[in-house]
Amino acid sequence: MRKPLRLLLGSGILAAVLLGAAVPAQATDTVVLSAGHVDVVDLAYEDGVLEIGVHDETVERAVDDVVFLVKNAAKTTVPADPSFGFLGVAGKPVWVLPEIPNEELLWPGIATEEIESGVFAADTVTLRFEKVTGAGRVAVFTENAVGAPNVLVNSGDGLPDALPLATGTHQHASWAFQKAGVYLIKVRATAKLAATGQTVTSEPAVYKFVVQP
Repeated sequence: MRKPLRLLLGSGILAAVLLGAAVPAQATDTVVLSAGHVDVVDLAYEDGVLEIGVHDETVERAVDDVVFLVKNAAKTTVPADPSFGFLGVAGKPVWVLPEIPNEELLWPGIATEEIESGVFAADTVTLRFEKVTGAGRVAVFTENAVGAPNVLVNSGDGLPDALPLATGTHQHASWAFQKAGVYLIKVRATAKLAATGQTVTSEPAVYKFVVQP
């Protein structure tokens, strides 16, 4: 069952995470993830249902049960290179969970490994970022061998953004947050069945990120 934002606020969960305090004892069903490899988006297709979850190493979790903490160590500044303008004004703060692992921070992955080849047309599933609410803009991007960015998602220029994903794969990207505070990111997955051409759509998932100042 989805936990409404008002319940998380009322329990003090998000406030505690934002301030770096312990999560209240009554919030034992909520897990705060703040470092290490996590498949933030873990897609699966089982019994005719396309599902979005979280894969925390060996543990599969419901999106509603997780708060993702972007620690102060993720704080950096927007590069002067104009190609990074989607992050904001050059020299201004930005919080980035990097594509390359940093043991102090979350290393966010996107996984379709549980979806077998041949299930979906062109072995492709599309992840749609439908809405971002909260402190500021969110961007997801990769960088090539010379450091040039490839923007996958940018809430600053309007949503939804569609991210096509090959099935049976695993990938990483940088997740950037414009300001400290709480973010809710609503996503949904769609794909066409190879056998029938029918479109299948997941239930929406709302991710909760807390960015420390």
